[in-house]
Amino acid sequence: MRLLLFIFPLTIAVTTLGQQSSITAPSQQSSTTAPGQQPAFPGEKTSWHEGFDRYDYLMDELSLEVTPYKRPEDEKFGAKPAERGKLRCVVIAPKTAAPGNPWSWRGYYWDHEPQTEIELLKRGFHIAWIMDDADRHWDAWYAWLVSHGLNPKPAFIGMSRGGINEFVWGTMHPDRVACIYADNPALRPEGFAGLTALARHDVPLLHVVGSYDFLLEKYTLPVEDIYHRLGGRISLMIKEGPPHHPHSLRDPMLIAGWMQANYNSGNDLDDSLYTRFPLLPATKFIKSYYYNYTNKYIAILPESTYATCRGPLFTDCYDRYDSYRPNWLGLTGMTILVPKKPAPGNPWVFKADRIGPETEPVDLALLAKGYYIVGAPVTEQPGPIAKQWDDIYESLTSHGFSKKTIMEGRGAGGGEAYYWAINNPEKVSAIYAENPLLKSLQTKTTLADTLSPLANAHIAVLHVCGSEDPWYPVNTEQTQRKFKKLGGNMTVILKKGAGHFGVADDPDPIVTFILNNTQH
Repeated sequence: MRLLLFIFPLTIAVTTLGQQSSITAPSQQSSTTAPGQQPAFPGEKTSWHEGFDRYDYLMDELSLEVTPYKRPEDEKFGAKPAERGKLRCVVIAPKTAAPGNPWSWRGYYWDHEPQTEIELLKRGFHIAWIMDDADRHWDAWYAWLVSHGLNPKPAFIGMSRGGINEFVWGTMHPDRVACIYADNPALRPEGFAGLTALARHDVPLLHVVGSYDFLLEKYTLPVEDIYHRLGGRISLMIKEGPPHHPHSLRDPMLIAGWMQANYNSGNDLDDSLYTRFPLLPATKFIKSYYYNYTNKYIAILPESTYATCRGPLFTDCYDRYDSYRPNWLGLTGMTILVPKKPAPGNPWVFKADRIGPETEPVDLALLAKGYYIVGAPVTEQPGPIAKQWDDIYESLTSHGFSKKTIMEGRGAGGGEAYYWAINNPEKVSAIYAENPLLKSLQTKTTLADTLSPLANAHIAVLHVCGSEDPWYPVNTEQTQRKFKKLGGNMTVILKKGAGHFGVADDPDPIVTFILNNTQH
């Protein structure tokens, strides 16, 4: 039986990029594998689950030398501790290696719930493990494996204590991690401290946990909150009912499929931090992600239970680019949310509000329709500055964005959206505002008295308001009457009984308005 659902589809700073330690392969471990070839491993070959080739080694704890080892026949698929001063190491080879020689590194507890590794082997992954916690022996084992042809970026599987190891080593070497699957994991403080480095290096995380696991609230939920706010990709599956055991899923397809899909999906980073947005190649950006983080519920048929799920594995995930502005004040520049398939003409929304980690239903719906969402900068003490907004408009339109944008603003942001539109009516298709306050930090003039440029340019306006919002009578009801006298077109969607927040719960009529009024 399979899972009923099978899908592939900011700002907390704990540290900067993490402290990366040097990894150098010992001199006797020169590679014998040419690029693109299946890795070759020395020593005796035995069999692991379903007939996969297994190679066993010992690492000397002092010299770090790795030598072949003849394992005891009675240990079956597992591994017993070695003699004092030696560490057991294991490599499992697929029948045919996938392109790039991907591999998965087990963080601890070799051969416990191995179904995901077995499935990865079928998909061409190698599997590796060392009987030690993450330290210099892990560094030496990594160097030895890579020198024998494995990919420089392993994927990680960490169950319980294995979570400590994968996060300790991963946060020390975030540029050498493809993805991390954590199952009812524990973490150490350094694992939490390095989450910023993992997010900046675009390392996706998947946590699979039991609802009664004693580690859930102490480790997984805080990691989830921090990583999401950092703009990283983290998916979570909470199995209803289980405690700490059993780990994993009986059917490993969801986990193995996620690991395979995310193996080479990360950024190629410039200076380990910055990336480029293709349409604006001259600008440095920090890349992160924007996705809906509400719960979805699925049935897990093999376990006869259900799971609460959220994150990019279960919803659309969009690339987010924040322009880099080197300033000790941490001032905010432009943000661009990128649709998966841009609509013809590259339409875009000029959003007067800051874009945080919480998603907006309207913005998500517009991204799905192929619209870019561009968050205007707020980079000085006075707040919004028209010239900076003008510069962004000129930069975007000169690189292929539509010459006419949709202005969007919520509350006070509505006033700032109006102000820019009033001063640039030839550059605007329409205005969408939620419970707006028609004032701007850039002028002392009441915006409701300066609407004629919008009416003369035939710019359509939509307000979505709560009937109980104190700003509604003056900023929307009276403004609508003034605008109509000028010959303008303003539509109001009034939510009876609603107040100031959360009025755009139904994005469909708003998206329809924007689609019908988009010009190029």
